[in-house]
Amino acid sequence: MKAYRRYNFIPTYPETGMDTPVATPNRHGADGTAGRVRVLYVDADCDDITAVTETLSGSPDEFTVTVCETADDALTSLENASYDCVVSEYRLPDRDGIELLRAVRDQSFDLPFLLFTDDGDESVASDAISAGVTDYVTKTPLSEQTELLRQRITAAVARYLEEADILDRMTDGFFAVDEDWEFTYLNERGRRVIGRAMALDGDTADLLGQNIWEAVPSIEGTEFSKQYRRAMTKQEPTSFEGYFEPLQTWFDVSVYPSPTGISVYFRDITERHRHEEEIRSRERTLREIYGVISRKDLDFEEKVERLLEIGQNALKAETAALSHIDGDMYVFEIVRDRTGAIEAGDAVPLDATNCERAVVEEQTLVLADIAADRPELTAKAGYTEMGISCYLGTPVIVDGSVYGTFCFYGTERRDSFSEWEVTLVELMGNWISYEQERERREQELTRQRNRLEDFASVVSHDLRNPLNVAVGRLTLVDEEYDGDPEHVESLRRSLERMDELIDDVLALARGGHKVIDATETSLDDIITAAWDTVESSDATLERVDTDARITGDQTRLQQLFENLFRNSVEHSNDPVTVRVGTLADGRGFYVADDGPGIPEDERDEVFERGYTTSDDGTGFGLAIVSEIVDAHGGRITVAESEDGGVRFDVTGVQVD
Repeated sequence: MKAYRRYNFIPTYPETGMDTPVATPNRHGADGTAGRVRVLYVDADCDDITAVTETLSGSPDEFTVTVCETADDALTSLENASYDCVVSEYRLPDRDGIELLRAVRDQSFDLPFLLFTDDGDESVASDAISAGVTDYVTKTPLSEQTELLRQRITAAVARYLEEADILDRMTDGFFAVDEDWEFTYLNERGRRVIGRAMALDGDTADLLGQNIWEAVPSIEGTEFSKQYRRAMTKQEPTSFEGYFEPLQTWFDVSVYPSPTGISVYFRDITERHRHEEEIRSRERTLREIYGVISRKDLDFEEKVERLLEIGQNALKAETAALSHIDGDMYVFEIVRDRTGAIEAGDAVPLDATNCERAVVEEQTLVLADIAADRPELTAKAGYTEMGISCYLGTPVIVDGSVYGTFCFYGTERRDSFSEWEVTLVELMGNWISYEQERERREQELTRQRNRLEDFASVVSHDLRNPLNVAVGRLTLVDEEYDGDPEHVESLRRSLERMDELIDDVLALARGGHKVIDATETSLDDIITAAWDTVESSDATLERVDTDARITGDQTRLQQLFENLFRNSVEHSNDPVTVRVGTLADGRGFYVADDGPGIPEDERDEVFERGYTTSDDGTGFGLAIVSEIVDAHGGRITVAESEDGGVRFDVTGVQVD
């Protein structure tokens, strides 16, 4: 059987404080001398051999000395046994001590090697240092120098074994193989992992000398074997992460080659991979949730069904439900139940459910094991009849009151619900609360708008009829009245003002409705139609880049321009110039004039209903403009124009 070297290179690690690769010994040799300092002494001089062995044997330290008279015998001995130190004379019968040192270094980079000689000079010392000698001790006077040699051996071996102990105590695994792929070293962690891969239950000391491909055949064809062979062939270090299927473990591996083999450092990173995959899974779940709640083609019920499915998959729950409270009953509103026991519309007494606790306490109820976490709940029908053993539910709060619960449960108890799982359920439950509140507000706004429209219609119908009668009678009176004509004109202006107020009330009633069927039309055409309604021979209209298309409700956009034009004309005592233009990048348009403008401290009030600075104004004109802009999803701002008048910028309305 081929003898194997018991030393090989392993990489540098910061924990050891070493600057160069080191090799560590197998401290469990077959010679039974574990724990003793094993010295291989190479010398052909009998007197020197006697002096050295007597000094070492007479020491209180435990030395075991093996003597070889030639370099070849020493190398053979190193092949067949483990040593903690080599001591050699420079002049040997078959070769010199430097040649022996180089041969030893081919097997072990850091095995302590001391030259003990009087035949050297500065040149020999220099060569010895270059070859990696540990220490250099002269023999003369022999009686004194053998004691110095013992001290130097003790110190060198202590450093050597301390480094080995540090590596053995590390939690990361190490192993080394030679050029024949036979194990030459394994630290404790390395032995355990390799032993698991070999399905070994006992001692792994006999791994030394075994071929890695024969000992662990399952490694063949994996990324590990590819990287090991590449490092050996190219003599280049490499690092990689790989999954070893037989152990179901991820490893972070670093491989360091040398002319005599490779050394491998590896760390179990399975937990890190599991954590990273968990994070990726959570990100996917959040993206799914966002994708559902942002879809405009799904109604509320369809979105809740999708959220229940997402939560059910994330929590691996059998049943998921959104339920609401109806008096003393608990009504299942939207349900996903893999057992088929519950359907939407089913109702049970509230006090029979675990949800009652979430409702009463108004906080998320987390029960991984109902019997262990809340034994008092085991008397409820949910536990006794339905067999519910785990539960996670959060109350749905709408306008300050508990609407119901958003919950997940199953018949198998769990070890726990993670903080992430609890947060996930609360996140979806909070969205449902928000949507329910928003829907209620929209329903209330719709009711208010409908009432306002009904009121406006009544006002329009009930006031216009008598108003029309009054206008007709006024015409007849005017024909026959021979008094002061100003009385008739004053009455006519009052009736016309009443007609304007009716128009404005109707416009405000319609203004709050969002534009649903927006169409594209000519901006110039709308401006022209709006300007034609302005009665003023002293006003001038200028257009700047208005040859564009505008998207919106044509009738309401025309009314917007009409009101802005009238605002400029009616609030100016002098001839006024009104300028209309488009904003850059299709962001919207502006209307500006060179009139008296609006004081800066009043600009925040101009869009309020009833605000006016004109004796003839209704105070609704700019409020109507603001309502129309809002209905188009836009924004209107007011500022001073370049000519000192007023400028209105409307953004968010598409102009191309």
